Amino acid sequence: MRHAGRITGEALLVARDAIKPGVSTKDIDVKIRAYIEKCGATPSFLGYNGFPASACISINDEVIHGIPSDKRIIKEGDIVKVDVGARYRGYNGDSARTFPVGKVSDEALRLISVTRDSFYEAMKAARAGNRIGDIGYAVESFVISNGFSVVRDFVGHGVGANLHEEPEVPNFGRAGRGARLYANMTLAIEPMVNKGLANVKVRDNGWTVVTEDGSLSAHYENTVIITDTDPILLTDVDNY
Repeated sequence: MRHAGRITGEALLVARDAIKPGVSTKDIDVKIRAYIEKCGATPSFLGYNGFPASACISINDEVIHGIPSDKRIIKEGDIVKVDVGARYRGYNGDSARTFPVGKVSDEALRLISVTRDSFYEAMKAARAGNRIGDIGYAVESFVISNGFSVVRDFVGHGVGANLHEEPEVPNFGRAGRGARLYANMTLAIEPMVNKGLANVKVRDNGWTVVTEDGSLSAHYENTVIITDTDPILLTDVDNY
């Protein structure tokens, strides 16, 4: 899990460096796949339930599951969400970030910051003996206090030998409720935060999730190990 997480995190650094105005999302996906395979791993997303790419790349009002395309060109002012998974020796890492492209609006930067900070609020609750609802409550209460909303139709999850495992990890909930957390559980905790309403819909391609009101959305995810004290972040590109 540590190796899979490191490769996943480093693949996000590759994506970060590749994101520029004029670049297609397909170009970024190709670079991500090449890096993962260079590390002796395989892209967890490629072919997963028929998904046609190595990464989900979603722009602006796209929340998650954007399909890379040579026709989708990144522009100045966009915010780009990249979600990556790498499978190494039978285990998966899963992580996502939202990257601003050049000069973006102050509100977009605040959305990205609040989404990231909501993840770290969740980390305060993500320890053995607490419950899944403690994580969700920490995320949602922080997001709402900052004037944004959390997506309810899609959630985080356990991750390990399979990309998606039990338990589900919602970004909302009641403190003290839900499955108990135990040491050595590995979870993908992933706040998805909308500038406007929480409502989302799936585009006709059957994959890409967008905000129903057309507002911006941000995404922040790490694979973590639950411990008796602070959780261990396996995909933490921010501290590389």
